[in-house]
Amino acid sequence: MNNWTCRAALSLLVAGLVASASGLTAHSAPTPDRIDEVPGRTALSFMHTPSGTRVGTANQGEARPGLSIVKLYVADYMLRHGDGSPGDLALGQRMIRDSDDTAASQVYAKYPQSIDVIAAEYRLTSTRGSGFWGDAVTSTADTVTFLEAKKTTDPDSRILEWMATAAPVAADGTHQNWGTGRLPSVTGTKWGWSDYGPSIVASASFGPDFSVSANTYGTAEQHTSDVLGAFAQDPAPPPQVAPDPIQDLIDRYLPPAIAPR
Repeated sequence: MNNWTCRAALSLLVAGLVASASGLTAHSAPTPDRIDEVPGRTALSFMHTPSGTRVGTANQGEARPGLSIVKLYVADYMLRHGDGSPGDLALGQRMIRDSDDTAASQVYAKYPQSIDVIAAEYRLTSTRGSGFWGDAVTSTADTVTFLEAKKTTDPDSRILEWMATAAPVAADGTHQNWGTGRLPSVTGTKWGWSDYGPSIVASASFGPDFSVSANTYGTAEQHTSDVLGAFAQDPAPPPQVAPDPIQDLIDRYLPPAIAPR
């Protein structure tokens, strides 16, 4: 692991210790201390919200197939720049919660500039739209930048709400229970997968104090393994020693023995 990654991981560990001392361990961010071990097939980015610390794989800025992750950008444009119609809101919910491709195509046909406008607004340097939303590209670093911006500047966004209430099964029958959604303290997730050609999958999640995104040239199982492998596993708690009531009484009521001179 390089020195920069070590320092970043250390700062996250310190933040976790502070949270523990404050009684906030239920919401503490996972620690990405093994990112350097992630296979090259996967790009992964992580940001710790309170400290602003960012870490990621060497390929986190690579423009990769955006899959259904770019529906987040389309939905954001629709919500902030669209006509606010009930029809838009219904399509947006289907697009994010159910990963409904038909809904995404309808919204993108209405707002074909959406991905490029959002990329410019949030300075998503590896994100580009296309004639078909499914051909757009983005990077895991860009997705984390976007999620952190939504959390800090638009925390009541319906996008975060829809991610937090994602359907267990998508519109096409795909189970939505893998990848970054498997990390501890995750609040909401968006998944993406290829329908044709070689398998490509992606996921992006946020929690109270972090955002994370990953993209894998491989299967959902490989993706999940790579994601979980980048983070420290919580150590098993030490065994609890049962109190000895007899010794407790001795310690409480009998004076300590006086050593002979």
